[in-house]
Amino acid sequence: MEDRVLGLIAGQGRLPTLVAQGMKASGARVCGVGLREHYDPALPALCDHFQVVGVYRLGRWIRALRNYGVTEAVLVGRVAKARMHDPMRLFRDLPDWRALKLWYRRMRNDRRNAAVLMALAEELRESGITLIDSTTHITDHLADHGPMTPAAPTPQQQADIARGWPALKRVVELDIGQSIAVCQGEVIAVESLEGTDAMIERAGRLNGRGGWTLLKAPSDDHDMRFDVPAIGPVTIERLAGAGAGCVAVRAGEVIMIDKPQVIEAATQAGIAIVGISRTDPRTPQA
Repeated sequence: MEDRVLGLIAGQGRLPTLVAQGMKASGARVCGVGLREHYDPALPALCDHFQVVGVYRLGRWIRALRNYGVTEAVLVGRVAKARMHDPMRLFRDLPDWRALKLWYRRMRNDRRNAAVLMALAEELRESGITLIDSTTHITDHLADHGPMTPAAPTPQQQADIARGWPALKRVVELDIGQSIAVCQGEVIAVESLEGTDAMIERAGRLNGRGGWTLLKAPSDDHDMRFDVPAIGPVTIERLAGAGAGCVAVRAGEVIMIDKPQVIEAATQAGIAIVGISRTDPRTPQA
């Protein structure tokens, strides 16, 4: 029986390497396409085939994957949002003709993340490449339901989760961000273009009392092929430095990058981590 071939389009961060490892563990051959100046240098060694492509060279992405015989692929890893909005980006990495056509036909009037990613998925599908759920091969790194650390949320933190969850739902539904910070019933920071790490730093500066709670989740109709929210050991380090005391995430829908290390780091820092299930009757509702 011929080996299954899976494609991996890789942006920044550790997540693409975890996906590659999961793909290999499933018995598949991994054909990686690394976005230039983004992918982890450790990634090529985990792939059976690997090619570096420009962020805006969509035709090169497609040719590389098709040359490897890929019909299913995962798109994972960050492309820095600030870089995407940088007016000099086109001079650093010129788009190819296919990317320009895609922009003109589908994206020039709607450049929201969801619209851009859906247009990209459709363009790949028309070329014979189907994007699949990016968590398919890393299910062991998804958040569990309930407390994941020895310490559970305090009564005040539980109240902040209940108070903040409806606000978080509105933030994600409006495509503003995927995280908010709450302290003693007040929303003290909302994630936007700067990303979660910068929001954590800002929340720490704004809140001198400490003990605040980070809430993180996708929207209820989030497409799990794209931009699945995640936390990692670095997130916990930043939270500890910013005086946070609790993290509440959507169970089964938030990735915990290197999950055992995340839980251990949180335990050592005295930060509670809890997974909120959308089917749990205690789940805060709008």
